[in-house]
Amino acid sequence: MELDDDEETPTSLPEIERGAIQSIERASAVLALLDQDTRTLTPALVAGRLGLNRTTAHRYLQSLQGAGFLDAGYGLGPLFDQLAALISGRQQILSLAPGIMRELSDAAESTCVLSMLGRGGAVVTLVEEALRGTIILTVKVGTNLEVRAAQSRALLAFQSDPDVVARAHAGLAPAEIARESQELARVRRERVAWGDLGRIGLSSVAAPVFGAHDIQAAIALLGTSAMLPSGESRTEKVQLLRDAADRLSDLLTP
Repeated sequence: MELDDDEETPTSLPEIERGAIQSIERASAVLALLDQDTRTLTPALVAGRLGLNRTTAHRYLQSLQGAGFLDAGYGLGPLFDQLAALISGRQQILSLAPGIMRELSDAAESTCVLSMLGRGGAVVTLVEEALRGTIILTVKVGTNLEVRAAQSRALLAFQSDPDVVARAHAGLAPAEIARESQELARVRRERVAWGDLGRIGLSSVAAPVFGAHDIQAAIALLGTSAMLPSGESRTEKVQLLRDAADRLSDLLTP
């Protein structure tokens, strides 16, 4: 197969980058040896199955242990427990949220959206479209929302890790970052976030959903500016949104 002139070949990668990629691939191959029948690893087992010498196999096991992937006995380590808890929490939200979202959408006569935080902002996870009205606003599941979207602001405002916020705001100018920081402070005070996407006639408002230790998701209403006057947080629809977010949070908190 021929490559385009501007397509980078594997051999053109810097030596250090090729080494890093190979190390990741080898580490994933080591972890893939764990299954229902193989609960712990040994240098001999890894060496035999992957064709490595025992010294190299032992070095990989030690590195994976140090990173938290494996425990002292070279079984599943604490990092997998952490990831499993996140997956369990996500599944719990996905099972509990639809009913609450449907009730909110019907009561507010507006489309209801639930999002979780991705690398750069909120990612739409669930959508319950309004069943009434001549105009139905919606958004596709999987959509990556801008940092100024209501749900992105709700999720970022309550992040315990400042690096998460810094990464999401990395593409903004310094003055814009300062404005967003002020906006996130307001969201923390009011427990409600409004979108600011510059789309005339459209409005969105979001509230945070908390789990046992941290924010888990954001739930939002979409509507026209007439249905959801931006910044007016004391309206009936906004109160319905807050109540729905609180109900979902209560179900997620043991």
